Amino acid sequence: MNLYDQISEDIKKAMLSRDKQRLEALRGIKKEFIEAKTAKGSDGELHDDVALKILTKMAKQRRESAQIYSEQNRPELAAEELAEVTVIESYLPKPMSEAELEAVIKEIIAETGATSVKEMGKVMGLASKKLAGKVDGKALADKVKALLA
Repeated sequence: MNLYDQISEDIKKAMLSRDKQRLEALRGIKKEFIEAKTAKGSDGELHDDVALKILTKMAKQRRESAQIYSEQNRPELAAEELAEVTVIESYLPKPMSEAELEAVIKEIIAETGATSVKEMGKVMGLASKKLAGKVDGKALADKVKALLA
């Protein structure tokens, strides 16, 4: 079962269990998925790799919103955003540990033959494709830069 179908099934379950907060988060996810499926240039299918990118982006947006709400002393809105993050992250693969991330990046560096920070673009291009949805882009860039330096 792909992610789109999984979300649709979970929406039904949330409706039956009257879990309003989860239902709202799932409907937001499905909305983004439908927009991606019907976007110009799309083949009408939503592949799991695209769905993972969408989920990662959504989780990041919710975390940033929660942080802003916290800074503006709006804890109730921050709590809502963080609850949505929890639902979204339940569909994302388990994040990689520091050691796993470092090992994969070293492998990619060896594969590309990069030796300096000037060649970071080559490494980032390949690493972004390989590690999509498994690691935050900023954390990936920081680790690549540290290993190339």
